[in-house]
Amino acid sequence: MSEALRHYGLVPFFSQQLAAAGFDEKRLARVTSVQRSQSTVICAAGKRSVELSAALQRAAAVDRPTVGDWVVLDESLGRIEQVLERKSLFKRVGAGGGTEIQPIAANIDILFIVTSCNEEFKESRLERYLAMCADAGATPVIVLTKSDLSEDTHSYIQRARSVQAGVPVETCNALDPATLDGVRAWIDDTTTVALAGSSGVGKSTLLNALAGDSLAATSGIREQDKKGRHTTTHRELHRLPSGGLVIDVPGMRELRVAEIEQSIETVFADIEQLAGQCQFSDCKHEAEPGCAVLQAVERGRLDRRRLVNYQKLRRENALATATLAEKRARDRDFGKMVKRAKLLKQSKDGI
Repeated sequence: MSEALRHYGLVPFFSQQLAAAGFDEKRLARVTSVQRSQSTVICAAGKRSVELSAALQRAAAVDRPTVGDWVVLDESLGRIEQVLERKSLFKRVGAGGGTEIQPIAANIDILFIVTSCNEEFKESRLERYLAMCADAGATPVIVLTKSDLSEDTHSYIQRARSVQAGVPVETCNALDPATLDGVRAWIDDTTTVALAGSSGVGKSTLLNALAGDSLAATSGIREQDKKGRHTTTHRELHRLPSGGLVIDVPGMRELRVAEIEQSIETVFADIEQLAGQCQFSDCKHEAEPGCAVLQAVERGRLDRRRLVNYQKLRRENALATATLAEKRARDRDFGKMVKRAKLLKQSKDGI
């Protein structure tokens, strides 16, 4: 196994795929950034700018290379021919009215869900990230930044712990290296971490602190409305001098979900457990008699905000999932029509 690639997270899961397909290891590479027409990769020969094969250019967005992917290059090491099977994929439904699944970061081991100890902190946003993390197949860690600016950091820790039982919570002031030990403890030599969270919460500052260098531009939250300002404009995989890799994900205005029903149930396991005690198996937890979930809200055992967000995520997921299913059905029908047309033309031409 190439020592250079091992430092970029190469583990047997990927090298065994390469060997099984009979490819030379010199053709193996990891994607460190993606531009519109080209990608930057690291291979045994070093850093290279590469293009996509014609087949990958035609592929669905979710099947094209994204940051963190392990890929197979052609013999010239100038084109990506194949994307290896991923062990995790953080993704979302396209922003706006789009329905295409967009990959955000691949083969991440840990997702640092970054939020700050101020007005930006929102439990509902954390629950959305946690559901997407569960769907991705990564380990979530909530990281509370700007702890030095809060007079009651403990309350933010308690609120963060309330969103999903068992999820670790770390606090730090990214400008003070002495507070980063808890965060650093999650990163070893081959670990790939993605930093996700709203703009302005300190992701880029945290990345720079972990790297001990200015890898990303930084800026603060606007004082007039506490909204974040975009500083990271693209996703990029960085290797830390101390070992391990970090992907800084730009803050996203929209985090639309689809096909994550089971992941929502994981994050809201407390509500799912209560739902099993409802009088009706198809209870919507809105106004039905004998609803154990609503009873828990009335008795103060369940936060109404949490129930509202659970219902919102389930509605959004159901709608987006149905829309994706319809699109796939239309694409299949169109493909069948094109195939029939080709066969008809061939028969007329006497082929």
